[in-house]
Amino acid sequence: MFETSQFYQQALAQLDSVAEHVDLDINIIERLRYPKRSVIVSIPVRMDSGETKVFTGYRVQHSLTAGPGKGGLRFSPHVDFGEVAALAMLMTWKCSLVSLPFGGAKGGMNCDPTKLSPREKERATRRFTQEILPFIGPQIDVMAPDMGTGEQEMAWIYDTYSMHKGHSCPQIVTGKSAALYGTLGRREATGRGVVYCIEEAARIKEINLRESRVIVQGFGNVGSVAAQELHARGCRIVGVADASGHFLCPQGIDPRKLCEYAENNNRRIEGCAGLESVTKEEFFAADCEIAVPAALERQIDEKIANNLKCRILAEGANGPVTIEADKVINDKGIMVIPDIVCNAGGVIVSYFEWVQDIQMFFWTMEEVDSRLQQLIRRAFVGIHHFAERNNYSMRHSALVLGVRETAREKATRGLYP
Repeated sequence: MFETSQFYQQALAQLDSVAEHVDLDINIIERLRYPKRSVIVSIPVRMDSGETKVFTGYRVQHSLTAGPGKGGLRFSPHVDFGEVAALAMLMTWKCSLVSLPFGGAKGGMNCDPTKLSPREKERATRRFTQEILPFIGPQIDVMAPDMGTGEQEMAWIYDTYSMHKGHSCPQIVTGKSAALYGTLGRREATGRGVVYCIEEAARIKEINLRESRVIVQGFGNVGSVAAQELHARGCRIVGVADASGHFLCPQGIDPRKLCEYAENNNRRIEGCAGLESVTKEEFFAADCEIAVPAALERQIDEKIANNLKCRILAEGANGPVTIEADKVINDKGIMVIPDIVCNAGGVIVSYFEWVQDIQMFFWTMEEVDSRLQQLIRRAFVGIHHFAERNNYSMRHSALVLGVRETAREKATRGLYP
């Protein structure tokens, strides 16, 4: 089922590109082409109207070799099996790349969370948790927020799992509120990680951030935090986009004020003063030094890539660039910060939360941020050095390092029985 997905085929093509250039056991590569475990569940939910509606839920665990599965849970009307399987594979490379003791996993429920009441969303979340209960656990698979989910959904999963186990088990999920043993800095982690990577790339490209123009596609948790952090460093945010459209603002806009506007406008930036509505093609063709796609996968195709004017492309989203577009971008000399390192801040700080919950010993915000910077900057520098030594693109370098480490773990452990 998932093999026909374009996104999954893109993930496989990336894996195959690594296998062609690296001396890896072909039998292990064959194992990496498939998820270890895939679960599809029906989720019957009693709606507020009294009717019962059935949603489809997914949880895919690509690898459990390095440790428990780790990956987000998204609620979206566009979620399908192939998307979840592809994202689980990318999570495996991401965790290996930043040296976390996790394998890749991902989950989703095919629904529109904006059309569910709070009570309906709670019932759906708790029923989803109950349906996949045999396949999750602090040492098996640990979920986190993703598109359409947040601290509240994680709280419901935590409570549902704990009720079944008969004791409190906060380490079953990450991305919880601090009041429920979440970690400080988790909500901002992915966006901040994007910015730390941009700082490293700007240093290499000799770009002064205080003179840089930035466009950010996606103004959710990742994009809005990245925009605010970049603005605080002196960047001019000249383009923003969300589900309501793509907008340019050549004179620049304060992302903090835009966040305030969105909070009072049903989380949509459409209609904010100073924003000019444009097409997606016009948006990505804007004059800027830095572009941050932080929305959905496969947003930048070959046509859009041909018109990019940025010098740094920081992938806040998972898989925002198609295979064909990637070749165009490389030919243009644009430095791509690949998704498996650029947006790794979220899973890094999720790891910190998991560790703190196991120990029941909690860190300060400064400790969390310092450790985040250490891991993500070290990973970025390692990728860049490896790319320079081997004449690889940044993406190929990141994939080689992530896949190679995963393959070595599997080779060392062997094949049972």
